[in-house]
Amino acid sequence: MKKELTFGLIVGNRNFFPASLCETGRATLLKILEEEGIRTVALSPQDTPYGSIESLSDAHKCAELFIAHRREIDGVIVTLPNFGDERAVANTLRFADLGVPVLIHAFPDSVDKMSVTARRDSFCGKMSVCNNLNQYGIPFSLTTLHTVDPESESFRKDLRHFAAVCRVVRGMRGARFGMLGARPAAFNTVRFSEKLFEQAGLTVETLDLSEIFGRIAAMSDADPRVLSKLESVRTYGRALSLPPESLQKVAKLGVAMDEWIDTNEYVGTAVQCWTSMEEYFGVVPCVLMSMLSDNLVPSACETDIAGAIAMYALALASGEPSALVDWNNNYEDDPNKGMVFHCSNLPRSVFVEDIMTITHHGTLENSMGKDKSWGAVFGRVKPDPFTYLRISTDDARGKIKAYVGEGHFTNDPVSTFGGYGVVEVPDFQGLLQYICRNSYEHHVAVNLTLTADVLYEALTVYLGWDVYYHR
Repeated sequence: MKKELTFGLIVGNRNFFPASLCETGRATLLKILEEEGIRTVALSPQDTPYGSIESLSDAHKCAELFIAHRREIDGVIVTLPNFGDERAVANTLRFADLGVPVLIHAFPDSVDKMSVTARRDSFCGKMSVCNNLNQYGIPFSLTTLHTVDPESESFRKDLRHFAAVCRVVRGMRGARFGMLGARPAAFNTVRFSEKLFEQAGLTVETLDLSEIFGRIAAMSDADPRVLSKLESVRTYGRALSLPPESLQKVAKLGVAMDEWIDTNEYVGTAVQCWTSMEEYFGVVPCVLMSMLSDNLVPSACETDIAGAIAMYALALASGEPSALVDWNNNYEDDPNKGMVFHCSNLPRSVFVEDIMTITHHGTLENSMGKDKSWGAVFGRVKPDPFTYLRISTDDARGKIKAYVGEGHFTNDPVSTFGGYGVVEVPDFQGLLQYICRNSYEHHVAVNLTLTADVLYEALTVYLGWDVYYHR
């Protein structure tokens, strides 16, 4: 998920300011970006004076350069070593029409350098640039401080935040998701609109369980693909009461799912995980879904495609695996604590070290027996900070909506089965009321990193979704 990023760099200039400011400012930004592992596309001093832009001609040159690298550029940084020309900046972005996030940066002045030959006035120029971008309808991001030294830690944090925003925006646009099986009849909750997601650039394709079972039937036990998957499952977790026949079925299902995902270039999936799978095939797919999510290809329960999309967005923001859980129980009488749970397919990375097991599905074992319920993953989630995200389609209003926030997994005692943890969320009761009043699902995606700011900015500013940020 944390692929190398490429940023376009725009250096704003105004000719009645010292030209040396653009020369040194450009060099400083290029150095910082390189140190942060970011590739850069920028005009050179041979293209325009000091590689900056000021005139209409400069804007065309910069836009043409960006267009030539359209497929590479994940975001644009506008830096103002001096006041800059707001029209040139806005025109460049309009002409290039990249549709990527834009970060506006302004250099700070020093009180001992306020002469005509040294002052920058970037503080003022930044407001003019932002004003023009708003007039042009071009969304943008801001640094934490209005003006900031690009060599400071504050700017580096802003740069990393912006990089994560760019990863989310780039990753979400054109993402493809696979839905394996029909929605279980009992789960009206996870209904969604394929058309609203498609309008947002998110494609959902379906495959019937009968087709996946047909592909499995054509595999032999000695198939090298099956043998390889057998070994992967065996080494993924500590297997309890391991039935050889069940393991063989899980391996074949894993091969079929992997090839389905690879062929169709899916970045995430949602699976009809019960009860047809268990009744007519004889295993639960949880461990395979766990392995996919742990490999940053999120897989959601109960054909919850919207949940898978939220898992994917979290993984893009953090570069770490996401899980899908239920907001499931209160925790004693503490209003800000609760229990999250699934039965479970949580990725191995979220569990407390060395206690993850693969065993029979605790819920289905009682109704179907052990011979049809092997393959679930059990364990407790690490006591770490986390971000939660729920994405949903509001079909009545024709829009995509979401809520996002942060909390902590705690060490509070609890004894149960499945994948579980105790969470503490600020004003948890307020969040629960918001969920109930606004028709959100009981599922929520979680990720053991703090990225709510990134997701809120990416989803609202650049994707235009209706997002509630719970703080």
